[in-house]
Amino acid sequence: MSRQNDTVLSPGAALLFSTDGRLRLHSSTGQVESIAKTNQKASVASMLDSGNFVLYDSSWNIIWASFDYPSNTLLVGQKLGQERVLYSSISEADSSIGSFELCMQSDGNLNAYPIRSIFDGRYVYWSSNNPHAERNSSLNLAADSRIYLSNSIGLSILNLTEGGYPIDAKALYRVTFDVDSILRLYQHQMGLKGSSNSSILWTTIHEEDRCRVKGICGPNSICTINDADLSCICLPGFDFVDSENPNIGCKLNFTIIEDCFGNKGNADYTIFPLPNTLWEPSEYDILSKSSEEACSKDCLEDCNCVVAKFRDQMCIKQKLPLRFLRRNSSDPTKALVKIRNESLPNDLPTDTNVVITKKLGKKLGVVGVVLITFSIIFFLLSSYLIFSRQIWSSKINTRQASSPPDVVEEISLRSFTYDQLVIATDNFKEEIGRGASAKVYKGTLAMNGGREIAVKWLLNMVEGEPEFRNEMKIIGRTHHKNLVHLIGFCSEGSSRLLVYEFMKNGSLGSLLFNARERPSWNERMRISLEIARGIHYLHEECQTRIIHCDIKPQNILMDESWSAKISDFGLSKLLKTDQTRTYTMARGTRGYVAPEWYKSNSAITVKADIYSFGVLLFEIICCRKNMVLSAPEEEIVLMDWIDRCYVSGELRKVVGEEVVDMEELEKMVKVGLRCAQTEPDQRPSMKSLILMLEGTIVTQPPPPLCSDASV
Repeated sequence: MSRQNDTVLSPGAALLFSTDGRLRLHSSTGQVESIAKTNQKASVASMLDSGNFVLYDSSWNIIWASFDYPSNTLLVGQKLGQERVLYSSISEADSSIGSFELCMQSDGNLNAYPIRSIFDGRYVYWSSNNPHAERNSSLNLAADSRIYLSNSIGLSILNLTEGGYPIDAKALYRVTFDVDSILRLYQHQMGLKGSSNSSILWTTIHEEDRCRVKGICGPNSICTINDADLSCICLPGFDFVDSENPNIGCKLNFTIIEDCFGNKGNADYTIFPLPNTLWEPSEYDILSKSSEEACSKDCLEDCNCVVAKFRDQMCIKQKLPLRFLRRNSSDPTKALVKIRNESLPNDLPTDTNVVITKKLGKKLGVVGVVLITFSIIFFLLSSYLIFSRQIWSSKINTRQASSPPDVVEEISLRSFTYDQLVIATDNFKEEIGRGASAKVYKGTLAMNGGREIAVKWLLNMVEGEPEFRNEMKIIGRTHHKNLVHLIGFCSEGSSRLLVYEFMKNGSLGSLLFNARERPSWNERMRISLEIARGIHYLHEECQTRIIHCDIKPQNILMDESWSAKISDFGLSKLLKTDQTRTYTMARGTRGYVAPEWYKSNSAITVKADIYSFGVLLFEIICCRKNMVLSAPEEEIVLMDWIDRCYVSGELRKVVGEEVVDMEELEKMVKVGLRCAQTEPDQRPSMKSLILMLEGTIVTQPPPPLCSDASV
């Protein structure tokens, strides 16, 4: 019954079914809002097993149902009728209407558009393309996971998926128009004791094709995908409208009209070519039977031309802004962008040799010499690499052809065959852990003297392939006593497995929350310091700076001597040598995620890990989870409760009867509260935190927490 664009409810809100048959929402501030708008009086309200919340009249007729008001998701038995819409959300944390809509149109087709466009075929970035389209069609989800379009009498006219998955109480299915504007089919396999394993069964657009979504990047910016990350970059000669919100788009960083028509007519411009670049047509002049050189020259001499498109001897001069820019290696269209010489970019992520065409064809001779020199260097380098690769390949006795080449070239790890891991795990007999997209099995390497290992098998390769490559790249480069050691991998067919050293004593989460006896205060302080040192290595000492992005107790493993080691780098983010921040989609675990992840287009830095460490530190102090719904109301959110106890001078409450050094406790709490600041700049570096934990420097009182610090 989630409704998009509703504000998030604060604690204390209640849904009431009144005696006059009305369903009302009472906020904690005393505001009352009607939820089910119906002229009939309801006698009974019921939540059905399907997830449909319904109201009945006195004759047991349904007069209102939540299934009739979908937001971004369809459940089994729910339908999206003619001219009804699913909206994407702003973010995983904010369910307000985002930038895209999926519409069941009156012509019988299901189409996805950017919201700011009109319902016009040229703005559709995905369509069902129903060959049997009929009016009054609807989108449906069947109990066996089949997604289909049906006509007005309920007969199926087009299957989007074949279905055929189990129909039982342990398998739940949903179709969601996700934050990134892609429709996906999810399966939730319910296990014992409330556990669940989620996987993606089908998606309208594959991960590597997400730039096909029109409007995912703003005007004058190009959509690019690097591994699992989607980024928006400006055209050369353009800057972000808002550097904190790169998805908004870009603007010219010079005023060409003043140069052209004013007293600066001698300003020198350059044409920067971008091959294989597509965008929405917006031409104002077309020259036929042109060459690329003539097109470049014509744009340079045209005061109104900033970008021209060259294809098939056609020179098409474009109006700004340019929308829906993306790269397509199979398309011959080349963008010719006019920029000032001093604005020539050095780091634009393109695999193209930069060819500069000067005004009126100057310096062509120099360009020719440069190209010839480059060709010779390229030939010699290629010959060396081919020779080196042949030598290297002869030394490897594995199925290297099926391994991810971009990963293997960057790190040195042992490559296992699938059969070797089947033998090592006794056909994956002993499961020791699982997550949303992976299972972990215990094994033994007979050839290494019976060394115990943990084998992580990524189950859902729609999402798992980027995680597999990311974890190999990141942890394969790290060497620190407080990071788990990655031994090797298996990439064979569709199987993706990672082989780690075995951590005999499980996770920190089990030690804190499930152990019969909590670890001593001194042990907990030692563990906190070990985790801090591991994170500091990732942030400052590693060859490539790393943001872990998922610091939590379940990702801290304990070895045989009870030393803490950070694990699970599948969501981590590598930073370039000179990079301090990045823009990426939200990732991590709710409750440990820093507030900036929930802010649209907000820059992410290593300070996101600092926030997560603060939450983890509070859990270590109190040996309880950050969110416990069964706790007294004022103690449900651990961070808020500790903050109130600190402010009121009642810190003894947070450790109960346990004997602890109160000065140490106050220091630990102050460190945690400094980590939990809403603004990243107010959080200290991990190096400073280590000095505070060691007592080398005095921990200053933290600023007050903002109201959204515990999000």
